[in-house]
Amino acid sequence: MMNAPPTISTEGAGGRAEAQRERILSAAQRCFIEHGFHAASMADIAVAAQMSAGLMYRYFENKQAIVLAIVERQLEEKRSFIRQLHSAQAFTTGLAEAFKLWRAGDPRVMSPALYLEMSAEATRNPQIAAALRRSDALTRAELQAWLASPRSEGGFGLSQDVAASRALLLRSIVEGLALRAAREPDLDLAPLRSALEDLFARLLA
Repeated sequence: MMNAPPTISTEGAGGRAEAQRERILSAAQRCFIEHGFHAASMADIAVAAQMSAGLMYRYFENKQAIVLAIVERQLEEKRSFIRQLHSAQAFTTGLAEAFKLWRAGDPRVMSPALYLEMSAEATRNPQIAAALRRSDALTRAELQAWLASPRSEGGFGLSQDVAASRALLLRSIVEGLALRAAREPDLDLAPLRSALEDLFARLLA
């Protein structure tokens, strides 16, 4: 189970505290990508965030708390994206855009390299493993709910069993494309999108 990273009580639930947390998480993500998960230190993250280490520790007690917060942030972004889907075309368009961001190393999305680092760390760290399992389960549940919802509500009206199996396939495809973006960044997007449209037309029929 995830431990919530400590926040500064004197700032309450206002926007400044959240902005500081996001600043730290963005800096940490850059450090993890540049140096690797283990090589990047809290001091490195503080420098990248342009704040003192003491201030940073008031938001996150250690590097693991930062990693868990990054997982949680990515989960919310994925679930928000799924809730906005209303067609296979929307899914294809969103995935094609995500592919462009992955291969460009856009800091707004999870880096495929960082995803691999965190997945490897999960084999050694039970808390990170649990956080990733929770993220995967909730994302898959969101996909399943979308696929099973009536067409009048933007879904596909699939049975729960079929929706569950298709949700698993979709998650696997998305993860595979993220890694493909890292290994083949010059891949032509046009044939990829065409292949995705054909695949999803069949998969979501």
